[in-house]
Amino acid sequence: MSESPYIKHVTTETFQQDVVDASRQQPVLVDFWADWCAPCKQLMPVLEKLAEEYKGAFLLAKVNCDQEQELAAQIGVRSLPTVILIKDGQLADQFMGALPESEVRKLLDKHVSAPQESPQEQARELMEAGDFEAALPLLKGAYNANPGDEDLALDLVRALFNTGNLEDADQLLAALPDSVRHDDRVKAMNAQRGFAERLQQLPPEAELRQRAEGGADPEALYGIAMYQAARGEYQQAMDVLLDLFRRHRAWNDGQARTTLLEMFDLLGPDHALARSYRQKLFQLLY
Repeated sequence: MSESPYIKHVTTETFQQDVVDASRQQPVLVDFWADWCAPCKQLMPVLEKLAEEYKGAFLLAKVNCDQEQELAAQIGVRSLPTVILIKDGQLADQFMGALPESEVRKLLDKHVSAPQESPQEQARELMEAGDFEAALPLLKGAYNANPGDEDLALDLVRALFNTGNLEDADQLLAALPDSVRHDDRVKAMNAQRGFAERLQQLPPEAELRQRAEGGADPEALYGIAMYQAARGEYQQAMDVLLDLFRRHRAWNDGQARTTLLEMFDLLGPDHALARSYRQKLFQLLY
């Protein structure tokens, strides 16, 4: 993991300033480690991950005991890894060995207040889980408090769009600068809308799934893919379209291939799914 504002390498010369003095502002978790120590290498990524996650609620100080033997002796380190927690200039807690992440969290939570997720972060987690209804009030409240936040506005547009509030989404989008309206998230929403418009002439999804059993009905397969794409389920939709192309390559003038190419453009050339499924399409073609 790359270094961050929450992680420092500490030496004998900097220990007073970077650990003891700093602990009067925020708790400091000091990790005594060595390069030859396998448990140290197991524990360190856990500590670094937590330091990033807690976002400054505590500082992680790393002491290389091969280079700072005098400091380790002063502290009384007898085995590695040894981890101590300094708070208000005093030793508040400690442990030895490579504890699992859950145990390290328990120690931290006795002394450190974990940062609360912002409403936007909570809403993004909900949207990733597909719960746009629950995300919408969080985003509305956050945007009302910060109407100039364009990134927040785009999240709100996405939630409005995916809950069927198309008119509100369009109004909010129209009020944003041109540069924002060309954001990839807006392109994705417009593409979803395009897929959704294709559903208007299709039977219900449940009916299409019945018809698609066995793969003999290309229209049913295509309709299922459109339902999935309209929900943003691009991987599932591309799986269906590849199957359609494999079974019925010439159907509707190669509609499956054309729609796959649309999805590749939507995701962008560097997107992992676009690269993977472009390769799969190539294999079917040649």
